[in-house]
Formats: sequence, C-alpha cells, structure tokens
Amino acid sequence: MKTRIRSATLVAIVALSLVAPRLAAQAPAQPKTDASAQQSTAPKQSTAPKPPLVKPKSFASPEEAVRSLVAALRAGDQRALIRVLGSEGRTLVSSGDEVSDKQTRARFIEAFDAANKLVKTQTEATLRVGPDEWPFPIPVVKTADRWRFDTRRGREEIVARRIGRNELNTMQVCLAYVDAQREYFSEDRNGEGILEYAQKFASTPGKHDGLYWRTKADEPPSPLGDFVVRAHAEGYRRSASGEPTPYWGYLFRLLTAQGPAADGAYDYVVRGHMIAGFALVAFPATYGVSGVMTFIVNHDGVVYQKDLGPTTRATASAMRLFNPDATWTKVDVPTQALATRQPPQ
Repeated sequence: MKTRIRSATLVAIVALSLVAPRLAAQAPAQPKTDASAQQSTAPKQSTAPKPPLVKPKSFASPEEAVRSLVAALRAGDQRALIRVLGSEGRTLVSSGDEVSDKQTRARFIEAFDAANKLVKTQTEATLRVGPDEWPFPIPVVKTADRWRFDTRRGREEIVARRIGRNELNTMQVCLAYVDAQREYFSEDRNGEGILEYAQKFASTPGKHDGLYWRTKADEPPSPLGDFVVRAHAEGYRRSASGEPTPYWGYLFRLLTAQGPAADGAYDYVVRGHMIAGFALVAFPATYGVSGVMTFIVNHDGVVYQKDLGPTTRATASAMRLFNPDATWTKVDVPTQALATRQPPQ
C-alpha cells in the first residue's frame, strides 16, 4: 500500500467496514441556502417537526455558568447542554456522529482539567482552557443581573471548525480508499484466477470479497486488517438497526460505474467482477452541520468536490455514477492528515 495511507486515514477506512457496510475545501465552505440550485430530479428529503425553542439558562455568575457547562459535558448529557446553551446549541451538541462528538467533548474536558480561567469584564466573560489558554468561542454575557452563554455568537465559529476538520479527514479517507483498492487488486483474493476490486468494505464471513476480513495469527492481514482494533478503540460500531453510521460526520457509498464526464461512460462490474475500476462518494450526514462538501473519487485517485445544497443526503444517496462534470472541482488534498494538535472544541 502506498505511503500516503497513514494510520489515521486507514482507521477511517476500517471504520467504514465496521459501521457502513451498506453503503472540501481545506477551509470549510459555507452551506447553500437555495435548494433550487439542485437538479430537479434529486429526491426530496423528509422534513421532521422542529424541536421546541429553548432559551439559554441564566446564572448568578459566569463561574456558575461554566460549572454547569462542564458538568453537562462530563456527563455527556445532551439535554443538559441544550438547557445551558439554548436551542442555538443543538447543532453544537450533536453533529450526527456520536463517536466524534464524544471525542470532541473529551478533548475539551482534558484541556479544561489541564488549565482553565475566566477572563472577565463587567458585562462579558470568556473561558480559556488548556496550557495555551484556548478561548472557548461562546462567551458568557451579562443581561440585567444574570449571566448566560451567548450561543449565537459562538455557533458559527464552532460549526465552521467542525466542518473543516471533517472535510479534511474525509478527503484523506478518499485517498486511503483508492490505495486500499489497489492493494486488494494486486492478488487473486478468491481463487478464481481474476484480479478484481472489492465491491464492499467488509467481506462476507469466510470470504475475501471485501477490503477487510478476519485472519489468523499466521495469515497475512487483509488490506485493512491491521487497523480494525484501532477503529474499535475509537468507538465505532455497526448500528443495531443496520443503518449507516457517520464517520467524522460523513457517510460513504461505493459507485460501480462512471458517466461520460469521466473519460467515457462504462460499468466497472463485468460479469459480476469489478475489474474495470472503482469509485466512492462521501457526503455529510447532516448538511451544514457535519460537513458541506460532497466528495467523489475513482481509480485515477483524483478527488472532486461539490456543494449539493440542502438536499445533499438524498441526492448523494441516489448517486449511481462517478461523473465529475463541470460543476465539480478538483481538490488539492493536503499531503498530511489533520494535525495532531487541535483546539479542544
């Protein structure tokens, strides 16, 4: 496997085999608000009732506000967090990726426990955490004689930071997937005398028809086998319902054909074997919250991106072809995964 697959990105691909068997820019993009920008043939997404409005809880002091926030974060209590932050905090509390959200909370608590202080004026207080005194984006403001978190002021920065992180990770996943498929293709995996690409992430039990399969101690690992334990350690599991679970806020699907914009239209699968190529689409689980851009890549290893707008999930779920026409743009994928030193948010 090529050297560009690092452990972090391999863990991402392994997570796909664990949690999504059915299957951006370096700076986060701003989500579209005009749904009419989508193709008329795109399927409509269902709309759920809006949750009730909740005003941020008020406190006698900024110290009390911070104590309530930290207590809710330690407990992983989403309802308590929404009571503290109000309705504006719903998308901050939950991105749609429970494991990523849990890791984010853990990073914040770790930084808070290492060092914390409040920088106060008469009407505003900012929480700083960690040895570098990272400022928590949501200030505590004074209204009359009470204090509350001004969630609206900090929401945009937090969501943008999350989207940027998720999109960068997803671009790396796309490249890691390409390398994993190339390694799979290097051997006849099923004893049929055919070199082919895998049509799924996780193999059928007892077979080698996916990128991952269980091996014995004296057997060579599958293309993703060395990193399964790490993915489990991160907390990713298949959902009980069988529905795909987001990884870093994104969902992933295999594509088995390409359209005319990709140097000619043809199927990758010939007589049941995927020998002519492969492709992948990665899209945000919650548009504008866990990500904005949708990414596609095929066997050529070039990643493309496009903002599909509010109907992203339905449009990407219905996608059948790798077809990067003029509405898609090439992505200059960073050569390294996310920096290990990240803000605690």
